[in-house]
Amino acid sequence: HEQPPLATQTLAHRFGVEDMLYTVKDTTFMVSLLYYFGVLSLAGETNFGELVLKIPNLVVRKLYVERIRDMFLPDFQDQKESQQAAKTLYQTGDMQPLCKFLERGYFKVFDNRDYFEADELTIKTVFLTVLFNEALYIMDSEAELDRTYADLVMIVRPQMRRYPLKDILIEFKYVSLSAAKLTGKKAKQLDIEKLKALPAVQEKLAESRNQLDKYRLVLESKYGNLLRLRTYSVV
Repeated sequence: HEQPPLATQTLAHRFGVEDMLYTVKDTTFMVSLLYYFGVLSLAGETNFGELVLKIPNLVVRKLYVERIRDMFLPDFQDQKESQQAAKTLYQTGDMQPLCKFLERGYFKVFDNRDYFEADELTIKTVFLTVLFNEALYIMDSEAELDRTYADLVMIVRPQMRRYPLKDILIEFKYVSLSAAKLTGKKAKQLDIEKLKALPAVQEKLAESRNQLDKYRLVLESKYGNLLRLRTYSVV
């Protein structure tokens, strides 16, 4: 699947005090402001002549990730625990400690209104803020693999392959309460096995596994025997 690019028809060219205070903070304004400060850069045009923008480099992307992480995990102990859970995944391929931490320590900061706006991008952002490590991995969110797009690909950097690190491929799916035919209260009462058995969840898992199988073939053909790939469906 492919996420639409961040695009705008025009860019604003002035940001005076009055503009900052009174101008409508729509997409054009926010994108222009981020471009003005160098947080976004031009990346081409759409078929409709809109300007496409992207995060320019790993330094800026890291700043985004760290800011989001600090906002949702202000407690140092929580950050330390999240880093340990991430290391466990990097080294052993075991994602359970990370999932348990996120359920307990990360999602508790979301209120009910946040869940109404949640989607696959929300879940991916949560995982990315904890897993982001540009020193160990080539991080690629929405990586293009054979004309389709994987949600999150983490390939061990060549100079880091001497360490026992796993290459990681994650596909994210989101099931709303309405799709699962549950209320929030009822969902909280179900254990993980019963949640996994729900038809809506099973459908998303099957879709994810099918995509992962295709992505694996592409990555294996590209990296060959160097790859120590672990694949995950997160629903």
